[in-house]
Amino acid sequence: MTVTAVIKENTYFDSVSLMSISTKANQIDGVEQAFVAMATEMNKGVLKNLDLLTPELAAAGNGDLMIVAVTAEGVDTDGVIGQIEDLLTRKAPAGGQAAITYRTIASAAAGEPNANLAVLAVNGAYAAREARKALENDLHVLMFSDNVSVEDEIELKTLAHEKGLLMMGPDCGTAIINNVGLCFANAVRPGTIGIVAASGTGSQEVSVRIHALGGGISQLIGTGGRDLSAEVGGIMMIDGIRALAQDPQTEAIVLVSKPPAPEVEKKGLAEIATAGKPVVVYFIGGSEQAVTAAGGHFASSSQDAALQAVRLSAVPDAVVPELDTARVAEVRGKLGSDQRFVRGLFCGGTLCDESMYALLDDGEEVFSNIQKNADFVLRAADTSTGHTFLDFGDDEFTNGRPHPMIDPSLRLERLVREAADPTVAAIVMDFVLGFGSHEDPVGVTLPAIAEAKRIAADAGRHLEIVGYVLGTDIDTPSLAAQVAALEAAGVTVTRSSTETGQFARAIIRKDANA
Repeated sequence: MTVTAVIKENTYFDSVSLMSISTKANQIDGVEQAFVAMATEMNKGVLKNLDLLTPELAAAGNGDLMIVAVTAEGVDTDGVIGQIEDLLTRKAPAGGQAAITYRTIASAAAGEPNANLAVLAVNGAYAAREARKALENDLHVLMFSDNVSVEDEIELKTLAHEKGLLMMGPDCGTAIINNVGLCFANAVRPGTIGIVAASGTGSQEVSVRIHALGGGISQLIGTGGRDLSAEVGGIMMIDGIRALAQDPQTEAIVLVSKPPAPEVEKKGLAEIATAGKPVVVYFIGGSEQAVTAAGGHFASSSQDAALQAVRLSAVPDAVVPELDTARVAEVRGKLGSDQRFVRGLFCGGTLCDESMYALLDDGEEVFSNIQKNADFVLRAADTSTGHTFLDFGDDEFTNGRPHPMIDPSLRLERLVREAADPTVAAIVMDFVLGFGSHEDPVGVTLPAIAEAKRIAADAGRHLEIVGYVLGTDIDTPSLAAQVAALEAAGVTVTRSSTETGQFARAIIRKDANA
């Protein structure tokens, strides 16, 4: 093994670009591990944990770029570094027009007077400063960056509110504004349903289900995951509801979130009465009584939220398919008496949450890195036990690494490891298509699926793998092709996030007639 490190002083790349570059660098022949990142203290801490931090890297400044490549013996390291540097080269856009690079938010705003939104994907140490500049230049903001303090978030959202602007984030991964997908988003038809969401993949799932049911999206406004906390107070959720209430294109509104703080939920629901439009509320684990008392439409699942919204606005007779009970019975018949547990390996936090709650609502104990019950919290490095559901997009997994929707390598390793546990009945996974995601999330996972099935078969066990592909018929890559590839590999493919949880719950129920 050879470790090669290169420092490029005063060379800045945004985190979204570096996530994609790191993924491609790890695919170079002879590379065992590649790390391309800005030399922040957090990223240097990751290198230290990997025993890859040299004195030169430790001395690099925040504005310097680090390239670290771990290669097999005999590999041309100069050639590998050259290939990584090629990935960093910025090419002019198609058509021969040279790209214009602005050094500051102010110069970009002056140079592009018709622009009204800034997308920020800078290191969290600088994100609040840049967001403040954007707001002061009368730009709406989508902040992909995380590791921003709660105090800065409150200040930025208060400023945006006063100026009548959207402050989406920090840690906002999804939005669709005027039919343009930002960060992670799916291709969906334009329509009359608006979404305000404190969940990236949750909002993607609802938008995709709406599309599948014949509806369309007017606007999808992300808030960032902390917006409905007691500290932030739902500033962006409330402003988003008000914006959609005034939008003539929007006929129905959907709210999506993991469980909000009770006092913030109360404030958000109070907006329903004055919206003047039907509002569907999908707060995972939320109170039906509170929603209906406020005049809203309670949704018990992401699929239910999409169905109600479509029925209220576009397709009154829309229906969703029922669970394939014959397939459930077939799978149960293949499992041994000791195969009792489900392991969920998810890229999307809300997709993980929804499937996890399907088991929790059935009285099962579930361990997870996103569990609210401290007695059942499992850290990223911990060995799975019982029912275990992991969100690989959580900060513990993404600290210094690309998001699993871009680089699924950690999840692939875990998939093979879980297959060796004789108590596992099924492994449940999501595959997220669309803008910003891996170009072939199923294809890159198929070798690990084959290996997992081989491990179980060699031990005389059946291992059920359940996959859900989040995408639409107009997404890239092809939804149909991704589903077909999974089915050809012997994977049971579900038709929604909701059905994924239902299927996992059904195959491990003690009652054979359930």
